[in-house]
Amino acid sequence: VTPWGLTAVLISPFVSATRLYWFCIAWVHVLFWGARVFCGVTHRFTGAERLPVGQREAVILLAKHQSALETLALCALMPHPLAFVFKRELLFIPFFGWALGRLDMVHIDRRKRAEAFQKVAEQGRRLAAQGTWVIMFPEGTRIPRGQVGDYKTGGTRLAVATGVPVVPVACATARVMPPRRLLMQAGVYEVSVGAPISPEGHTPESLMHEVKTWIEAEMRRIDPEAYRAESAAAAPAGQLA
Repeated sequence: VTPWGLTAVLISPFVSATRLYWFCIAWVHVLFWGARVFCGVTHRFTGAERLPVGQREAVILLAKHQSALETLALCALMPHPLAFVFKRELLFIPFFGWALGRLDMVHIDRRKRAEAFQKVAEQGRRLAAQGTWVIMFPEGTRIPRGQVGDYKTGGTRLAVATGVPVVPVACATARVMPPRRLLMQAGVYEVSVGAPISPEGHTPESLMHEVKTWIEAEMRRIDPEAYRAESAAAAPAGQLA
């Protein structure tokens, strides 16, 4: 983190935002090489063909949030620069936060909700106009494996305000890295991308309902072990026998 973050800060005045982004993502690729070689962690990535291919075609990615792993995995897997909407406290982390602050992303003060969304909407329109993909985690915080968080409508409000489609993303990363854990365990995690959903004719609430329905159904498909107790509880008594 230290040499890469410091270099990113030093070169940021002299390179484009896109070049700086890919320089930082090279660090992420090094991390995932290390995860594979030293920790035995690999991935499956499905649905990539559903992503837009045009350089100027914007989307808003709305992803399941299970651990710190998917925040990095999505950067490594997506073929397009991403702009995260994140809490401003991350900017104060030495080297990592300093480099993050030099990237073209959206940092908000979550204590000022009205101002925060106004900033997200303004920056979201600008990023959409230049074709950058905005990414948000509707649950807001990392949710333990097999559980469902409270899906907030910030991402779909942005989609309705800007007319940009949303893309739901299911991430079964807690298989190998549970929330708030720094240690990985060997295994395979999966990231699955859904089809873009147009905000046309939707309210933020109806659009988020569609996003949540797809993500949670897909989570049960890609990580059935996490929902085994739920399936057993829903099964008729005869089936359990």
